[in-house]
Amino acid sequence: MKIFLLFLGLILNSQMNANYYYKGKRIDEEKLKKLIKKADVIYVGEEHTSKGSHEIQLDVLKKTYEIKNSKICVGFEMLNRTLQDILDKYINLEISEEEFLKQVNWEKEWGFDFNFYKPIFDFIREKKLKAIALNVPRKIVSKVARGGFSVLDDNEKKLIAREINIVKDKDYNEYLKKTFYGHGENPMNKIMSFDNYKLSMAVWNESMGEKVSDFLGENPNYTFIVIAGNGHIMYNAAIPWSVKKRIKVKNLSVYTISKEEIKNIKEIKDLADIIWEY
Repeated sequence: MKIFLLFLGLILNSQMNANYYYKGKRIDEEKLKKLIKKADVIYVGEEHTSKGSHEIQLDVLKKTYEIKNSKICVGFEMLNRTLQDILDKYINLEISEEEFLKQVNWEKEWGFDFNFYKPIFDFIREKKLKAIALNVPRKIVSKVARGGFSVLDDNEKKLIAREINIVKDKDYNEYLKKTFYGHGENPMNKIMSFDNYKLSMAVWNESMGEKVSDFLGENPNYTFIVIAGNGHIMYNAAIPWSVKKRIKVKNLSVYTISKEEIKNIKEIKDLADIIWEY
């Protein structure tokens, strides 16, 4: 009896220490894996400078591979679509890591520490998975933010989604207002309007969403994992919304957050399907 109670205590303690929540309720790893198994698209957010976020992304990738094996494609916000050929060569072991970083100009293109992302790329290369460069060139988002669609030339328009709509989700738009207006005087207010800022975010998210949905339309048996900033997956708006309105899929969003930050958020259950604390 003592052994049984000790064993039961270990199980309960493990569950109590679980660091993920589904719709606001703490869940164990078994439940997490069931949710992953059912999902067609898994969006794993990040704080770009946080090692904890990237460790969760790798964990989700490994769990998905364990459950679904090789039919997995990973899409990266970190790379724009003009770099797909270089990404293919890197994933297929045709060029070295050093050559990859140089050819995509990682420091200028993304700017955050590649060592955070390296284990994810290494796993993709080792397991021979597919990878997609999701983003649009930064200058396009920047130009739309300043002047709307009219300032884009024909070549630039070919690099964005064929159809672009603005998300109407109330919580997501409140988030955009906070990022735009900030606290008090914000330099962004002087170089762009809030409407153009929202439009630029729509170009950004819709273009990434279209890449995901196009791939799944051509490869319906694959599971797609999106690696992007938390702001692109929160409230299931942005990329998840963009994908779901284009193709019938089961979405699963994962918002990654530190133990310190989660204390400052009053309501976590609506941020994403899963809140994963690190």
